[in-house]
Amino acid sequence: MAKTIQAIRGMNDCLPTQSPLWQKLENTVKNVISAYGYSEVRMPIVEETNLFSRAVGEETDVVSKEMYTFDDRNGDSLTLRPEGTAGCVRSCIQNSLINRDEQRVWYMGPMFRHERPQKGRYRQFHQCGVEVFGLNGPDVDAELIMMTARLWRELGIDKHVRLELNSIGSVEDRADYRTALVAFLEKHVDILDDDSKRRMHTNPLRVLDTKNPDIQAILGDAPRLSDYLGEESKQHFSGLCELLDAAGIEYTVNQRLVRGLDYYNRTVFEWITESLGAQGTVCGGGRYDGLVEQLGGKATPAVGFAMGLERLVLMLETLELTDVRRSVDVYVVTAGEGTMMAGLKLAESLREQVPGLRVMSHFGGGNFKKQFKRADKVGAAVALVLGENEVADGTVVVKDLIGGSQDTLSHSDVITKLSQLV
Repeated sequence: MAKTIQAIRGMNDCLPTQSPLWQKLENTVKNVISAYGYSEVRMPIVEETNLFSRAVGEETDVVSKEMYTFDDRNGDSLTLRPEGTAGCVRSCIQNSLINRDEQRVWYMGPMFRHERPQKGRYRQFHQCGVEVFGLNGPDVDAELIMMTARLWRELGIDKHVRLELNSIGSVEDRADYRTALVAFLEKHVDILDDDSKRRMHTNPLRVLDTKNPDIQAILGDAPRLSDYLGEESKQHFSGLCELLDAAGIEYTVNQRLVRGLDYYNRTVFEWITESLGAQGTVCGGGRYDGLVEQLGGKATPAVGFAMGLERLVLMLETLELTDVRRSVDVYVVTAGEGTMMAGLKLAESLREQVPGLRVMSHFGGGNFKKQFKRADKVGAAVALVLGENEVADGTVVVKDLIGGSQDTLSHSDVITKLSQLV
């Protein structure tokens, strides 16, 4: 017997029992984003490796450890996208979208990172991202945060997430801070773990994000980034905080909050939950005003965020917010000569006249008991029964599989009754 082939570790199937919850989440996300006037962009999942090394940063864990990179048959180095912002910026530059006007776009799809798989962290994972180009004020930063807050309310998880906020200033602001932070870390090098020692000279701000409790303890005495912010960065951040206060968005200013990718500046934020254990960040983003120019475009302010869909699905499951519309509304049961074709025509008529109604026809024969058992298994709310008598009379037996009632109705009355299911 041939050996069965398994899915690649950390790359999971989404089964028919799971997909309705995914569809509910995806539809809710799309509806909320669309309500703000944002348009969808779809990028390839494979890009030139150089795009991510230039945008994300050579010294980040994503580029140095986690990317799926390979040479194609032409010898070009290609990479499965580990995140969406770089590809979105590339697309907008290449298609001259940024030079025309401001752009407000969103995307959704799979990303790839070679990490140790664990709950809420996978090698193929899915993100929805929102990006804005051409606007530099704190007002659009505030709208993006308000958008995510609305999404949490729509999903029913708003009481289970909290917002952390910080400003990491401009490149110039961080240059002076970096010098002071490295000098501080060098005094405590004996306490630093291997990751922090490596980051100390390549990406020292990432040390502030450590989960190591021994290092966290000394960071209370570390220089504060807020003391190194220039006046423009301070005004931008205070303007954002004022807008969030006016909108009633609660937040905590976390001086240690940084983002793992090099392109961020000024505003950074994360939505965090205590419901998922170690994988507590469900959404993160901020400004990246230098990235468009860094990738060869015209200097353009930009801001955005990305949310992990697997973690949001896990949250919905953990909080038991898994009510979804049944995948089948109506199951058509037939028995007798000439009833199969009548059943297929009835099903087509229902789909035509009641848009959105989900109708499944029984195939493969079997008695009524077997067919009703199948109707229950697929979760149908109603069974429509056609026997030879019903076909001759132009009627249908309508059985409520939830309440148990049963009526014999004309085709037009069936359509009226089933319209209530949509």
